[in-house]
Amino acid sequence: MENVNVRDPREHVNEEPRDDLKDLMFGFGGMLGFMTVAYIIMVIVKYMMD
Repeated sequence: MENVNVRDPREHVNEEPRDDLKDLMFGFGGMLGFMTVAYIIMVIVKYMMD
């Protein structure tokens, strides 16, 4: 008996195509920007406490 719920993954159509490299670059750039701003704020706070 054949299982009708099993489908060939090659027939799958990606409903929402994405550009993985662009997503990676935005994620890396966003995190780098956030960490840079956090670092600058911490340096300013350190010098204000001295």
